[in-house]
This record gives sequence, C-alpha cells and structure tokens, in this order.
Amino acid sequence: MRKEMFPKEGEWYKGNLHSHTTNSDGKLTPEQSVALYKQYGYHFMCLSEHDYYTDLREQFDCEDFILLPGVEASATLLNKERNAVIKTHHIHGILGNRQMQEAAKDKLLKHGERLQQPVYIEEWDGLKAAQQLCDSLKERGCFTTYNHPVWSRVDMDEVCALEGIWAVEVYNYGTEVECGEGYDSLFWETMLRKGIQVHGFASDDNHNTGLFFDSFGGYVMVKSEELSHEGIVNHLLAGDYYFTAGPCIKQWGIDGDKIFVECSDVERINFIVGGYVGRSETKLKHEEPLMGGFHVLKGDEKYVRIECVDHKGRTAWTNVLWL
Repeated sequence: MRKEMFPKEGEWYKGNLHSHTTNSDGKLTPEQSVALYKQYGYHFMCLSEHDYYTDLREQFDCEDFILLPGVEASATLLNKERNAVIKTHHIHGILGNRQMQEAAKDKLLKHGERLQQPVYIEEWDGLKAAQQLCDSLKERGCFTTYNHPVWSRVDMDEVCALEGIWAVEVYNYGTEVECGEGYDSLFWETMLRKGIQVHGFASDDNHNTGLFFDSFGGYVMVKSEELSHEGIVNHLLAGDYYFTAGPCIKQWGIDGDKIFVECSDVERINFIVGGYVGRSETKLKHEEPLMGGFHVLKGDEKYVRIECVDHKGRTAWTNVLWL
C-alpha cells in the first residue's frame, strides 16, 4: 500500500520562519522586509525579533501574504567580565493555533511585549535553561523551535534531551554566509536517535547588516488548503512541509517495502535511516536526470528521512517518517 506524506489537496506556500527587522538587530524595516519577501514569491514569514514579541498581522496580512507573530527568546551564559558570550540558547516562540491560544488564556503574548532574558555567569544547567525557556513560550500560546545550535556554541547534552520542541533549525542561511556555521543536522539527528519526534526547518535569519546578504537562502514549503494562520500553523505542526535551500520535493512516502521520493533534478538523494549501522543509502546521478528514487526497507528501521542535494550543493530535506 502506498502512503504519501504530503496531502493531495491544497496549494504549496513558501515561508520564512526566522527573520529580524529594525525592531531588533535587522537592517530592514518590517515594511521593507515584507515587501522584499513578497517580491520574491513568499507567502508568509515570521518577524522573530530578539526577546521582543510583535504581532503586525493587522498591518501586513492580505490575500496573498500573512505574518506569523513570534519572538526569538534567549538565555545566555556569560564570562565573569560580562563582555563575551560563552553559550546562548535562541528559541522561537511562534503563535500557535486556535486551541493553543485558548489554552494560554490571559498568559497569551501581547504585541510589543519584551521578554526578560535569563543571564547566567560562568555556570549554568544548559538543558534546564533551554527547557524553561521552551516551557514558558508554550504556556504563552506558542509552539517552539531550537535555532542554530552550532553557532550558539551549545553542547549536545544541553539541547538533545529537550521536550516539547516542535522543530530544530537544521539550516540557517544567515549563520552559513556569516561564518560557515549554518548546518545543524547533527543536533537534529542526535535527537531522532534518542527517539524524540521533532521536525526540522530551514530559514534565513535576515539581518542584512551590510556585511553580507542573508535573505532567500533557506525556507519551508507548506502544503495547505488555505493561506491562513490556522491553516499554515496546523500543517506546520503536522509536518506537511519540506524545507530547502533550493531543490524541490514534490512527494515522498512509503510504498510497500520501499521509501520513495519525487523531486526536482538533483545530484544525489540521501536516505538517512535510523537503526543499525549501514542502513542509510545514497542514490547518485549518472547521465540521466535524477528526479526521484527509492530505498528498500529491511524491516528493522526506526525512521527514515530524505535529503535531496543539487549540483550547487543545496539541500532539500523531508521531515521524518517513523516506522
């Protein structure tokens, strides 16, 4: 029996979940950011200012574009002189669906609210600090992501046992072009191997400080029946999307004893398999276009996810199919 992971109904909507403006440390105003992303074919974005929650939907939502209100909350470990950051947690709170908002009641985050950043000197319980940040955002009506762990200098044990995180930022275009620290798949994979069912995503960061341009390099593609906050958020939570730095994933899933994928023309397809050593597999392009492939299951796999890599080295990722 064939099971397709993306819904048959609906349209594809392109979005960026990690973006900064002049309301925090970005160079572009909210007006400039929205106009630019709309110009380049985006349908939604989250203006995730540092420790500052904004909800600008009334100003910017229209028929073909919406904002997801959010905040990038942080907790920081400093040295004694307080002039250098040893480690930092950056966790997004993105406004959840109607049910999550109703559960938060009067704790729901409000537009213009500034969050108090926890600061630690020389020592911290890194996992506890991250978990408290995540739990606090969820109590306030948000679903949460863990952002750019490599850039943040955190250790595996300070992230990879987190509970209740919706997704890990597997690719951050901003930290990649800034300093080559944009790929975070090892943190994601470590959590998956622990049995933590967490999604992934790719994004920009979108600071555009003038030193480099960090827009349009990583995004999510969501399959939804409508372009609305409820529609996009529910499909994000359900994993009805792929995330990419360029290649397209049209469909994927399981067909009998095979995991299959249909994609744009790429150079290689990696089937990353949880379980025993040697279960993962790569399909390589030869002379003919490589626009899909399959992996035969042995029956003892725990999960499978897929990476499609094009001739420029850009990757598209599926979420995880748990077996």
